[in-house]
Amino acid sequence: MPHASLPPIVLKPGREKPVIQRHPWVFSGAIQRIPTELEDGAIVEVTDSAGHWLARGYLNRASQIQVRLLTWQADETIDQAFWARRLRAAVAQREPLLARAETDACRLVHGENDYLPGLIVDRYGEVLVLQAGTLGIDRCKAELARLLLEITGCRTALERSDLAARRLEGLEHAHGLLAGEPPPAEIVLREGRLHFVVDLASGQKTGFYMDQRDNRRRVAAYCRGARVLNGFSYTGAFAVHALAAGAAHVINVDESVAALELGEENLRRNGFDPDHVADSIAGDIFRILRDWRDQGPPGGLFDVVILDPPKFAQSRQHVERALRGYKDINLLGLHLLKPGGILATFSCSGLVDADLFQKVVFAAAIDAGRDLQILEWLHQAPDHPVAVTFPEGAYLKGLLCRVVD
Repeated sequence: MPHASLPPIVLKPGREKPVIQRHPWVFSGAIQRIPTELEDGAIVEVTDSAGHWLARGYLNRASQIQVRLLTWQADETIDQAFWARRLRAAVAQREPLLARAETDACRLVHGENDYLPGLIVDRYGEVLVLQAGTLGIDRCKAELARLLLEITGCRTALERSDLAARRLEGLEHAHGLLAGEPPPAEIVLREGRLHFVVDLASGQKTGFYMDQRDNRRRVAAYCRGARVLNGFSYTGAFAVHALAAGAAHVINVDESVAALELGEENLRRNGFDPDHVADSIAGDIFRILRDWRDQGPPGGLFDVVILDPPKFAQSRQHVERALRGYKDINLLGLHLLKPGGILATFSCSGLVDADLFQKVVFAAAIDAGRDLQILEWLHQAPDHPVAVTFPEGAYLKGLLCRVVD
């Protein structure tokens, strides 16, 4: 039986199936009644229309996802012990990755996929970076930060809650120290034998794309002796891996001058001279690639084109526009590849599933007049797991393709 004395949230008849199947989201359209005395951000009970208890989570009327579910066990109280159990379980799953000494950075908590909806935590050495994406997590983030420092032994817990999803929750962006010591002036993570400077203050996501860790190695395997175009390069991690694998030259293209400058610093830290093995071009990549399609890219066509754009679809109403963007950028990339060249193309839009993304790349290949072979299907690194009850967690998908000569 539920513990709370407050009245429950009641679902509409026939809308209980996703909850029973342990999907963690309850949308506003599934709810018949929310008692007025329930407070946004607080823990609430959820029942079906007949009053049978289903689950427990936290409420936010401002969001389309009005309840995020935490437990389907009636006797499991949402208290400090609950949060500690869930955090310890998530951290323990990542211990083998860190123990193998392949990296000192990984995702420790992956939201709904670690049964902690709304919470993202990344580890960079002794520094934890937390993102609170929902009101329920925002209310207890300081407590969670303290627990995480205790569990991990890390020294610092920072907040980088600048997710677009916070606006949908009625929240402003939030940054700052949550617990522990101030961070060091510079954070450098290790990925195999390579090193990367991390921009914790203003970098994308929490500062680095750790979800692409395995994909960087897989793409680099095709880069020996190659001219490489690294589109949406950010701080150049794909470029560093490509050069470490023997690439002849890389062109990094990104709209952010600051990101490109950090990319050049990452090259130097790994023993590569940007003046000899790489070029950095700032600007709108769609415009730049169109110019190259029409006039020819500097130095000729590429052996490898890498396209890792930011999320194009922030909400369902943006999906059609996102699909046009993915088709356009892949069409341009295909025009710039030599026969036999390699296209590594990605989407991190959770609303665009792998099948739909593959269809978009297929359509781009048809319009480009290029035949493609898929060599590998790519996805997020295993420290970004996907709960089987939450397929939306499979947000990163990629295709490694060869242009048939």
